[in-house]
Amino acid sequence: MFRSRSNEEKAPDTQVTADLTKQSRDPQAPKGRPTPKRSEAQTQRRRAVTTAPADRKTAVKRQRETRRADMARQREALNNGDERYLPARDKGPVRRFARNYVDARFCAAEFFLPSAVVILVLTMVRVPALQNIALLLWLLVIVAMVVDSVFLGLRLKKQLAVRFPNEPTRGVVMYGLMRTLQIRKLRLPKPQVKRGAKL
Repeated sequence: MFRSRSNEEKAPDTQVTADLTKQSRDPQAPKGRPTPKRSEAQTQRRRAVTTAPADRKTAVKRQRETRRADMARQREALNNGDERYLPARDKGPVRRFARNYVDARFCAAEFFLPSAVVILVLTMVRVPALQNIALLLWLLVIVAMVVDSVFLGLRLKKQLAVRFPNEPTRGVVMYGLMRTLQIRKLRLPKPQVKRGAKL
């Protein structure tokens, strides 16, 4: 009558309770609440079972349609700059300012790909003079890119400190510099400001 239950019987209940507590809270946050009673844990488990769709194929189909709709909204947002549906790496006023700051200027890095193609063609020509010119151009392009990126990064960092003193700006300068490597017409999200615009 008063004997304890065996370990085999106790193990599943404790495991279910642990699983439910893991699912219901953020792993980084403190617990902040008492352990639920067994009856509450069982009702939560039953509710989770009843809300699951009966047919697996319909659930997969519904999930695929939802994902497709989310991707369509995201593509639209990348074209028109709608903040609500942008990817997490592009959201926020700080990132938007960095994009606009880069898009309002001519950057040496955005001409890297076209100039690389030209230099590659020149190096393939079997004329030594043209090959020497190609190597010199390659050196000039790299130096111009590095110098321009350093100055742009310093100016962007200064502007971010002035305009967003209380916002976290970690990684934003690198985000802006990576944007300069893309040709302006191919940048996503699409540029929202014209060249030479005052910010």
